[in-house]
Amino acid sequence: EIANMALPAAVGRRVCTNFFKSFLFGSNVFKSSPACAANGRLYSTSSDNVLVSKDEKTGIATVRMNNPPVNSLNGSLLVKLRTCFEELDKDTNCRAVILTSEKPNVFCAGLDIMELYKKSPDHVAEFWEKLQDMWLQLYGSRLVTVAAINGHAPAGGCLLSLACDYRIMAEGNFRIGLNETQLNLVAPFWLRQTMINTIGYRQAEMALVIGALFPSDKALLLGLVDKLAPMEEIQTVAEEETKKWLQIPDQARVITKMSSRKPLLDELKRRKQEDITTFRDATTRESVQKSIEHYLANLKAKK
Repeated sequence: EIANMALPAAVGRRVCTNFFKSFLFGSNVFKSSPACAANGRLYSTSSDNVLVSKDEKTGIATVRMNNPPVNSLNGSLLVKLRTCFEELDKDTNCRAVILTSEKPNVFCAGLDIMELYKKSPDHVAEFWEKLQDMWLQLYGSRLVTVAAINGHAPAGGCLLSLACDYRIMAEGNFRIGLNETQLNLVAPFWLRQTMINTIGYRQAEMALVIGALFPSDKALLLGLVDKLAPMEEIQTVAEEETKKWLQIPDQARVITKMSSRKPLLDELKRRKQEDITTFRDATTRESVQKSIEHYLANLKAKK
């Protein structure tokens, strides 16, 4: 079994399997659970790969990705995440969301590469629009959004983290970054801009060009994440940090957040079809498909 190339995804002494399936890079999804008692907490959950719990007292919801083995972002998960974020945004009793992984050691391994390999242009376009819609909902949320990055977060995992207001990453041998170029792909303009906004132009340019994946301590120094915490404490630390943010009056916080994010949100909405076309045409090129095929073959050979 092997881990992602350039990404040693060790789980303790075991190595994450099936990493080759991911990039290097109803109206209400909730159903009430009977476990809704202690300490004023009400737990709700979806049926499969997005698990949601909400503390009715604090208004803090926790969204746990549960798409084994490595939370690959396939079309189904993207739609369910978007719907989940949308429903929480509409919930007047919800004030914040903590995004994390149900299984530690891999927060999210990125886009499911099999959604792009040997697929029709229409399929690739539809898949990319699902990613756009999910990102627009999360990046444009009125809620306080905190990423509790409890494992590796390459490519799409980093995308999810960058869309949040605050990022807490587990200490240890975990990596985060946008490494699309390693697969002969290019991060879209809106993702590049969020990277620039987060760590500055020069550091973002270098990281994007070489497809860098940073260990957690380096990510903290760069400002790619805001805080580190021991793995076993990351949820508690995320809740404590979220409560600090909630001390700010919602109206002032939301207006300030949206004034910063609205230009990029509006630009993607305006250029949405252009962005879909650009990604579709690039991904379905023979050279990119061969790169994906070569990548998959190398990983299978190393199993």
